[in-house]
Amino acid sequence: MPDVIIEEKDRTTILTLNRPERRNALTIELLTELTAALDAASAAPQKRVLILRGAGQAFCAGLDLQETTVVEKAHRSAEMVAKTLLAISQTRLITIAQIHGAAVAGGAGLMSACDFVIAAERTKIGYPETKRGLVAGLVMTFLRRQLRERDIRELLFIGDLISAERAREIGLVNRVVPPNELENETQKIVEAVLQNAPVALANTKRLIEELWSSTVKEDVERALRHHMEARESAEAREGIAAFLEKRSPNWT
Repeated sequence: MPDVIIEEKDRTTILTLNRPERRNALTIELLTELTAALDAASAAPQKRVLILRGAGQAFCAGLDLQETTVVEKAHRSAEMVAKTLLAISQTRLITIAQIHGAAVAGGAGLMSACDFVIAAERTKIGYPETKRGLVAGLVMTFLRRQLRERDIRELLFIGDLISAERAREIGLVNRVVPPNELENETQKIVEAVLQNAPVALANTKRLIEELWSSTVKEDVERALRHHMEARESAEAREGIAAFLEKRSPNWT
């Protein structure tokens, strides 16, 4: 089975993360498939909307930390996360993250890079990177554009998961609905978007980006440097080992 399932519906492409046994944890292979699918959808003239969702019990639990224990793969996976976030944020398509269960760390990063986020009730969202000795640099690129600084500090300095309702209150999520209404609510957004002129939408999306003093690409490149410095640290080795061994980290 592919790590990303592609479904085409008229002017919409639906991409489903498909590692349910690992809560759709992000691997190099999955990210490679995802960026290829994003690029293909963006290149199709008739496509206007992209929906990103996850199979199984959760949207995405973040990076597959087992893969990050191998130095060569750790570098490659970080680069692929950066490439994927850029692909999502830079596409001309209107992107909708349809999340349920959990959207954590890199999974919450994928969500944050989308234009809309529709969440099922009881979804847990968060950025626990500092609990693993890591820096949530790449996702910070998007958080600083979407949230108040006080909320960013609370999310990143404490690192606890928050509810979908709390995420909506602070502006991280657009709408929260019962799980059985998730598909319907997403389709409402799709239908509303498709009523608008496609070139005007694409230009509006590009202008939102251009009005920032620095581009997403510049911010992601800067953030990747900070992320990689943390990845190579003793704290990251201890934090990831503690997570995989299901124990508390020993910070020294």
